[in-house]
Amino acid sequence: MGPPDPKGRFEEIYEAHYPDLLAYVRRRTDSPDDAADALAETFTTAWRRMRDIPDGHDAKLWLYGVARRVLANRRRAETRRSALAVRLRAELTVWAEDLVEDDADGVRQAFMRLSPEDRELLALVSWEGLSGEEISKVLGCSHGAVRLRLHRARRRLARELQAGGFDMARYGSRAVALVKGGSGA
Repeated sequence: MGPPDPKGRFEEIYEAHYPDLLAYVRRRTDSPDDAADALAETFTTAWRRMRDIPDGHDAKLWLYGVARRVLANRRRAETRRSALAVRLRAELTVWAEDLVEDDADGVRQAFMRLSPEDRELLALVSWEGLSGEEISKVLGCSHGAVRLRLHRARRRLARELQAGGFDMARYGSRAVALVKGGSGA
């Protein structure tokens, strides 16, 4: 007699212990989605480690142990994500305050009045330093379309800057060329 069929054994364990494990993880999670994720991860681990699962009643206890560790790992990950979010919020608050101080002449305000598409296009050129060819790959359109869109976005930015009383001469010819369409694509 050969080794037991892993698929058949998994199905047997799954059918026998699914209801108990579902109840276990639902009592320890905040949402049905979290419970489903934890349960799926528990049974994925069981599938990968079929040879480690004991027989009989001990199989359910082994699965409870796996589910317990899955839930603990998820809690630790959530704690790390929350701490990161708090830290990023603090950094972004300082950054936003600096932006307000740096934008005495309204450049950022003029930029924010543009459409999201214009802002993204200008940001890809100015902030990310991408070429027209690279932007065409990012946006999934032709290089010619990028050149046309960029030209129009720069014209709209120039209008917004002028409407806001922005003195383009203050920043020199390079800034004027960028706004009027001089480089980047």
